[in-house]
Amino acid sequence: MKKSSVLIAGGGSTYTAGIVVMLLESVKEFPVRKIKLYDNDEERQRKVAEACAIIVNEYDPEIEFSYSTDPEESFTDVDFVMAQLRVGKYAMREQDEKIPFKHGVVGQETCGPGGIAYGLRSIGPIIDLVDYMEKYSPDAWLLNYSNPAAIVAEGTRRLRPNSKIINICDMPICLEDIMARAIGLQNRKAMEVRYFGLNHFGWWTSIKDHDGNDLMEKIKAHVSKQGYTENTPAGQHKEASWLDAMRAGKELLEIEPQFLSNTYLKYYLMADETVAHANKEYTRANEIIDGREKEVFAECARIVEAKTAKGTTLHSNEHASFIVDLAKALTFNTKERMLLITENNGAISNFSDDAMVEVPCIVGKDGYEPLTMGKIPTFQKGMMEQQIASEKLAIEGWIEGSYQKVWQSLTMSKTVPSAKVAKDILDDFIEVNKEFWPELK
Repeated sequence: MKKSSVLIAGGGSTYTAGIVVMLLESVKEFPVRKIKLYDNDEERQRKVAEACAIIVNEYDPEIEFSYSTDPEESFTDVDFVMAQLRVGKYAMREQDEKIPFKHGVVGQETCGPGGIAYGLRSIGPIIDLVDYMEKYSPDAWLLNYSNPAAIVAEGTRRLRPNSKIINICDMPICLEDIMARAIGLQNRKAMEVRYFGLNHFGWWTSIKDHDGNDLMEKIKAHVSKQGYTENTPAGQHKEASWLDAMRAGKELLEIEPQFLSNTYLKYYLMADETVAHANKEYTRANEIIDGREKEVFAECARIVEAKTAKGTTLHSNEHASFIVDLAKALTFNTKERMLLITENNGAISNFSDDAMVEVPCIVGKDGYEPLTMGKIPTFQKGMMEQQIASEKLAIEGWIEGSYQKVWQSLTMSKTVPSAKVAKDILDDFIEVNKEFWPELK
């Protein structure tokens, strides 16, 4: 079997060790000869990389492991670039969340104003990764996990339309695993789903087992009682704000009883409640800084000091499994069915062809082929039209350096009540994003 070389871009991420562990656990189905890390923050990456080096060596010393801040060294001899950038790190995520809350608007890192701010920081660095890959490993695939995936996907569509990029998100995968466990299945792979929408903005229309038996009613019965929360310690997130979003599945099912909704729709359809009940001084960014951030780096330090990874708490998760499954499908032509973010081109027949939508796709060695979802209902179509307009205006604003278009992008978001509020938020964001955003005129 072919052995692949994998570069994890954003090597200092708290998710890096989980992806490394997943790659190691998957070597029989997806053999790797080399695992590399790349980050522009040398010190942060070193803390993660030194622990990962020990993990890799103990698992299989024949797998080459390295890490670097040099693009040529990192991107040379690579089959896959797994990108998980967080531009501005958690300090800027805090601003993404707290500035909108200051104006009475949902503060969330991928939805509404916070997502737009984060997106405008992310476009340039993602394009840099694409260019490095095409210069040093032109046959490689870039599998982009970087948030906000919807805006990043639109940016890569506009700026690098012919590049080998696949934009993905693990949120639907996380929810599908919860659904599966809730009705007694081992995991999401026991289900076949139909889903349509935009990233963090979609609906499941059908969920069946492999024998064709409908599972939607069983899952709805669970969601109607307790949302997407579960009576098990499984899953990668347990922070209070995350559980609030999971519980919102119950209200979302009342709003749209025909389908199962992605929990992120809470921020658009329940914006007033979200703002009213949020702790505006201690947001999800703070929960992660005080939780996963400290835990992962403490465990990495423990491994380095002990010079062994035995008994480690670092493990694979939904985030890691999805990206490894995608690389495996591309390498070995498995024709696996996966939810991807792709140019619509008729997949949703009554929606714009140039919209970046999230739908099931069949993945093989030549890339992926979206499945046709047909027409979508008026309610969902209307919401999606508004959201896609906001995302496109954000990208146009970044490309043109247009204050007007970014202001319009914020105004178009369903989470923002007026153009005046949008302008106030934008002016605050410009002040804190001077290091990251293009100058807007």
